[in-house]
Amino acid sequence: MKNVKWIFFMILWNCSSSLSQVESPAFFTNPLLPSGADPYSFYKDGYYYYTHTAQNKLMLWKTKNLANLKTAESKTIWTPPQGTMYSKELWAPEIHFIQGKWYMYFAADDGDNNHHRMYVLENASPDPMKGEWIFKGKVADPSDKWAIDGDVFEHRGQLYMIWSGWEGDKNGQQNIYIAKMKNAWTIEGNRSKISGSDFDWEKHGDLNDPNLPHVNVNEGPQVLKHGDKVFIIYSASGCWTDFYVLGMLTADVNADLLNPNSWKKSAEPVFKQSPENGVFAPGHNSFFKSPDGKEDWILYHANSKPGQGCGGFRSPRAQKFTWNANGTPNFGLPVKENQSLKIPTEK
Repeated sequence: MKNVKWIFFMILWNCSSSLSQVESPAFFTNPLLPSGADPYSFYKDGYYYYTHTAQNKLMLWKTKNLANLKTAESKTIWTPPQGTMYSKELWAPEIHFIQGKWYMYFAADDGDNNHHRMYVLENASPDPMKGEWIFKGKVADPSDKWAIDGDVFEHRGQLYMIWSGWEGDKNGQQNIYIAKMKNAWTIEGNRSKISGSDFDWEKHGDLNDPNLPHVNVNEGPQVLKHGDKVFIIYSASGCWTDFYVLGMLTADVNADLLNPNSWKKSAEPVFKQSPENGVFAPGHNSFFKSPDGKEDWILYHANSKPGQGCGGFRSPRAQKFTWNANGTPNFGLPVKENQSLKIPTEK
């Protein structure tokens, strides 16, 4: 009888072990989800909180392993009220934990792209999947011009926001701006332009419509710190082209980040399409560390075929990156779909 019980226990243990391996695989493949533009994640207390553009609502995923996004817990955390200036075209949400509370930043408009501005929600719950998300309002500098793709970071005790915006009130050139923040929902002082479209690879922006203007694009800025440098990795050229790439700005950690002269732009893209690997228009990235804090990863969206543009074909992907001898990031080439990749190292 004891032997029968032991055999039964071993069967259960093996089944449990097999199930655990299925739930937490040692390897994963891209894409992480079939669709999802502008991916962003934030790691806290053993969980990744992930979001991407869902157009008419804000969604959040919670998982211990980003490779498991397809089966991760997810929920709609906020749907905008109808008839407001932020009811439609909700783009590039980002979730941050700042000074003890959760914040979700996003761009939205009333159905007219000319009216896109940045907005923010706040949640005091320790778990952002719970509690109440409260609309805090618009996040704008005094000029209150067109703005999307806000990223918030702290540097030496000071909060900053970086975003993509227009100089005036007409489309044609998207620049990268930076400003100080008084708190997580309020910009303090004027914006400072730190990047425009200077190189040919930043100027692929024909809309193939004689009634629409050519548009040069710098967008999706993301801060990345390493050693004695502060980097801003941004997306350049139109997402509707296969020439959508990542560019890089570099500043010294001791520099005045509001001074445009503090930033040096790399003359070549740092991440671009790889037709040989079947990856096109990679861009609008973010960064995350492995759970053990030892690995650096880039999270980005890309298309699987040429000419797929800015629509629902874009899917989130992740891959590890390294650092060059001069302290700059080395992102390599976007990896092939279905290529087996080792998951971020766990604690």
